[in-house]
Amino acid sequence: MSMTITYELEDSLYLNITNRCSSRCSFCVRNNADGITDGKSLWLEREPTIDEVIADVQRYDISKYKEFVFCGYGEPMMRAYDVIEICKKLKAEYLLPIRINTNGHGNLICGFDITSQLNGVIDSVSISLNAKNKQIYQELCRSDYGEASFDGLLDFAVKCKRYVPHVALSVVDIMCDNDIQACTALAQKIGVDFKVRKFVP
Repeated sequence: MSMTITYELEDSLYLNITNRCSSRCSFCVRNNADGITDGKSLWLEREPTIDEVIADVQRYDISKYKEFVFCGYGEPMMRAYDVIEICKKLKAEYLLPIRINTNGHGNLICGFDITSQLNGVIDSVSISLNAKNKQIYQELCRSDYGEASFDGLLDFAVKCKRYVPHVALSVVDIMCDNDIQACTALAQKIGVDFKVRKFVP
């Protein structure tokens, strides 16, 4: 196993800080591959400390990137408090915006509404929706929180809007057009952006 804490993808620097997740999505890339870039494994031998994450970031010429992204082989909000502390340190040292790619279970994981603590430290939240209703969502994503996770992620998105400049729901492009349209309508209903992302098998 390796300790690939950070990796480059396109023009962003990605932070891989945990392999824990509150879902077991049937379509997750980690079901079929050890990594998604340069042959590096994103399976961690242990979770890196906050200082180890910052030290790994400091190896790079940050001027090459447009943003930091919390996204790896796990759900970043499993380490919500560490994410916030890492972001504070990154903000103190760099001018790059920070995005979290998440399943939207943050408040369910923490057991309370943590979104106010994202204020001033997170610039963008991208939430994987991937289904038009809670039944289909649970069939696909197999969340630890059952069907409640679907409403939970929508509520998380709404609450993030108060504190985070950009909030979006996303789906993968293998969904049928009717389902994508239904998900688009959900995003419009709660007043957040919507994007279709490329499926990585």
